[in-house]
Amino acid sequence: MPYRSLLLLVFLGLVAACSSDSGNRRGDEKADKVSEQQVSVRGSAPIGAGGVEDARRAAIDAAVSNASLQLKRNNGSPLLISDIKVVDEWQEANTYHVQALAVLSDKQRCGSPYRKKIVATGFPIMGTDQISGTESQDLYSGIPREITNQLMETGDFIGRNLTTTSLYSRPDTAPEIRFAEGTAESVILNVAKQNNAQFVLSGVIRDFRLESTEYVRGSGALADLKSMVRDFVARRSVGIDVYVHDGFSGALLFQHRYTDSIVGDVSLPSGYTVGSDRFNSTPAGHAISQIIQQAGEDIHQVFGCYPFTTRVVQVGNNRIVIAAGAQDKIKIGDKFMLYSASAGGVAGVGLGQSQGILSITDVSASSAVGSLDSNALVGSVRPGDWVKSFPTP
Repeated sequence: MPYRSLLLLVFLGLVAACSSDSGNRRGDEKADKVSEQQVSVRGSAPIGAGGVEDARRAAIDAAVSNASLQLKRNNGSPLLISDIKVVDEWQEANTYHVQALAVLSDKQRCGSPYRKKIVATGFPIMGTDQISGTESQDLYSGIPREITNQLMETGDFIGRNLTTTSLYSRPDTAPEIRFAEGTAESVILNVAKQNNAQFVLSGVIRDFRLESTEYVRGSGALADLKSMVRDFVARRSVGIDVYVHDGFSGALLFQHRYTDSIVGDVSLPSGYTVGSDRFNSTPAGHAISQIIQQAGEDIHQVFGCYPFTTRVVQVGNNRIVIAAGAQDKIKIGDKFMLYSASAGGVAGVGLGQSQGILSITDVSASSAVGSLDSNALVGSVRPGDWVKSFPTP
């Protein structure tokens, strides 16, 4: 074999070896990077007067603290604990233990394990003169409907439409609710209970007024020209108030006003439904769609990480049925905190006394069955009581 050919073979062999070694290093670095994205930790806490529930939460807090300490020791990068998943838990004597997996991220995030129900009610308009009879009449129900649809597309919510009903007989006083029967809280609670909803979406179309064109300044040809084009080039302001109430306490949790203005063609032809391509193609429809999108994003940001809550609908023979199931992402083995549906003597308002921990044993599409831990009194549980997920640390 010629000398130059031998040198070429040796050179190619060295290149292949280096390439293989580099690939192995990259693979090892990738594996190290993956392993650095999660930390397995334990936490323990004594079972005191608060019972197993308080001890479990304290054990999870301890696991979070341990994960933070381990993260500081092993990582110089600014990683954060973005989620904690309890993979095992047990009780030894008077101590509660949890084995948890801490998921790390370069920014804090929330992965909601359950889908929360929200019921949408109609958005009444401040004055009927703001929308003419030749324009779309779908704003009243279409705006809340599309906000709910956007929330459902995130995968964190289940929507219920009650958009033919308004909470506000006096839109000018919203979010205050004035009804002859009951209080504002009872109205919210009734709507939420009838629809098995955790949140109630409502709002008011505060402004959708077309600027007055009755008076045209000047005289002569210029005034005549202004008069001719005023129906084609005009200005319209848009103002929409959006509210979200807690379906279990009646509290107002979210309130925001969204505004915009339109210049030019400001009409919304009759028959154009909110969310349709025809609706979005108009300047007024486009402005309203932008408000709907922003409101949906804001509501998701505020409530996407809220603990999941639902109601007990049936109790018997240590079988507790709740108004949520597979569609809410509930699985067999999930655990929830159980509370009575009264506090301070007012039925159905606020968190009552803790009843124990509910473990899910059977799941259907829209309901689930569970049993209480051995330390809880099943006889004290009633339909209408609350079931709440453990808060994300």
